Amino acid sequence: MMFKVDKDNKNQAREVLLAVYDALKEKGYNPISQIVGYILSGDPTYITNHKNARSVIRKLERDELLEELVKSYLDY
Repeated sequence: MMFKVDKDNKNQAREVLLAVYDALKEKGYNPISQIVGYILSGDPTYITNHKNARSVIRKLERDELLEELVKSYLDY
Protein backbone atom coordinates (compact mmCIF):
# COMPACT_ATOMS: atom_id res chain seq x y z
CA MET A 1 0.00 0.00 0.00
CA MET A 2 1.32 3.43 -0.90
CA PHE A 3 0.19 6.71 0.62
CA LYS A 4 0.17 9.80 -1.52
CA VAL A 5 -0.42 13.25 -0.16
CA ASP A 6 -0.90 16.03 -2.65
CA LYS A 7 0.96 19.29 -2.28
CA ASP A 8 -2.04 21.19 -0.89
CA ASN A 9 -2.40 18.69 1.95
CA LYS A 10 1.34 18.92 2.64
CA ASN A 11 1.14 22.68 3.13
CA GLN A 12 -2.04 22.29 5.16
CA ALA A 13 -0.39 19.68 7.40
CA ARG A 14 2.49 22.05 8.10
CA GLU A 15 0.15 24.92 8.91
CA VAL A 16 -1.97 22.72 11.17
CA LEU A 17 1.05 21.40 13.06
CA LEU A 18 2.47 24.89 13.57
CA ALA A 19 -0.87 26.31 14.76
CA VAL A 20 -1.42 23.43 17.19
CA TYR A 21 2.18 23.66 18.42
CA ASP A 22 1.74 27.36 19.19
CA ALA A 23 -1.57 26.80 21.01
CA LEU A 24 -0.10 24.02 23.15
CA LYS A 25 2.99 26.10 23.94
CA GLU A 26 0.84 29.09 24.98
CA LYS A 27 -1.09 26.89 27.41
CA GLY A 28 2.14 25.63 28.98
CA TYR A 29 2.08 22.09 27.60
CA ASN A 30 5.00 20.24 26.03
CA PRO A 31 3.81 20.50 22.41
CA ILE A 32 5.96 17.67 21.08
CA SER A 33 4.74 15.17 23.68
CA GLN A 34 1.13 16.20 23.21
CA ILE A 35 1.24 15.97 19.41
CA VAL A 36 3.00 12.59 19.56
CA GLY A 37 0.39 11.35 22.02
CA TYR A 38 -2.37 12.43 19.67
CA ILE A 39 -0.78 10.86 16.59
CA LEU A 40 -0.13 7.55 18.35
CA SER A 41 -3.47 7.22 20.11
CA GLY A 42 -5.91 9.28 18.08
CA ASP A 43 -7.22 10.68 21.37
CA PRO A 44 -8.08 14.35 20.75
CA THR A 45 -7.81 15.21 24.45
CA TYR A 46 -4.03 15.40 23.97
CA ILE A 47 -4.71 18.65 22.10
CA THR A 48 -5.99 21.76 23.86
CA ASN A 49 -9.14 23.58 22.79
CA HIS A 50 -7.19 26.86 23.08
CA LYS A 51 -7.29 28.72 19.75
CA ASN A 52 -9.54 25.94 18.44
CA ALA A 53 -6.47 23.70 18.10
CA ARG A 54 -8.38 20.46 18.68
CA SER A 55 -10.75 21.18 15.80
CA VAL A 56 -7.90 22.33 13.58
CA ILE A 57 -5.83 19.17 14.05
CA ARG A 58 -8.83 16.93 13.37
CA LYS A 59 -9.22 18.43 9.88
CA LEU A 60 -6.44 16.10 8.71
CA GLU A 61 -5.93 12.39 9.12
CA ARG A 62 -3.17 11.35 11.50
CA ASP A 63 -1.27 9.59 8.69
CA GLU A 64 -1.09 12.89 6.79
CA LEU A 65 0.40 14.60 9.84
CA LEU A 66 2.85 11.76 10.37
CA GLU A 67 3.91 11.83 6.73
CA GLU A 68 4.66 15.54 6.94
CA LEU A 69 6.71 15.04 10.11
CA VAL A 70 8.75 12.18 8.63
CA LYS A 71 9.34 14.05 5.38
CA SER A 72 10.46 17.19 7.21
CA TYR A 73 12.78 15.15 9.40
CA LEU A 74 14.38 13.35 6.47
CA ASP A 75 14.68 16.52 4.37
CA TYR A 76 16.43 18.27 7.25
